[in-house]
Amino acid sequence: MLRYRIVTFNIAHGRGLSPFQGLHGRRRFQRNLQKISKLLDELKPDIVALQEIDENSRWSGSFDHLSYLNALADFPHAVFGVNNRRTGGYQLNYGNAILSRHPIVAWENVTFGTHKVGEKGFLYAEIDVRGHLLPIVNLHLHYRSRAHRFRQIDQLMAYLNAKREHRRLQWATEPVLCGDLNNPSHRLDATASLFQYFSLQGHYTLHPPQGVRTFPAPWPRRALDFIFLPPSCHVLHCQVVRCNLSDHRPVMVEFTLK
Repeated sequence: MLRYRIVTFNIAHGRGLSPFQGLHGRRRFQRNLQKISKLLDELKPDIVALQEIDENSRWSGSFDHLSYLNALADFPHAVFGVNNRRTGGYQLNYGNAILSRHPIVAWENVTFGTHKVGEKGFLYAEIDVRGHLLPIVNLHLHYRSRAHRFRQIDQLMAYLNAKREHRRLQWATEPVLCGDLNNPSHRLDATASLFQYFSLQGHYTLHPPQGVRTFPAPWPRRALDFIFLPPSCHVLHCQVVRCNLSDHRPVMVEFTLK
């Protein structure tokens, strides 16, 4: 069996626990990214899904956080899905990213809307692990509106249905989905919608389990960050990592693929 270790982590633009990233200089962000790199080195994941990572934003030091982080963490493969692009005097460019120790053979970024600031989206990638193609989705949903989240889930479902029609025979499994769902309630929000959708493809499991909280990092009160695993995955270990490198806590899951 193939063994995988995946981490999902909303890194909050690299600002740590500060309430707003625009209050700090570049060195502050670089130091925090160095600490995130050290954490990833300790966790030793095969794949990392990052949310709220900046490509080149004035409010977070005006440098490429993915390139800086990857130079330290040393993942051979990385893709950046920028969902917000604002140029001019105050640049804001950020979104989701995936780091991988295995080749990323295909990827596509989907932005839910057209806003220049605050827009969300998902990053789809297919990762070749010793000849087995693992599809993965890195998702970040709207933080305030449940109606927006439902519409975004509908967009994601339509995308995956179309992708499945053309790529299912190449996949080793149904897609793994991870990210920041931003929903305060499992029963009435995005998590429930995803479970309803995934039930059509088999018995997906949610990690960490319902009730385990990930936000805010010092004293978690809400469950926002998850990894959904398809039925072909057997979970060996799940951990919410206790750290104060962001306002979110990272989630790590290790599993085998049948």
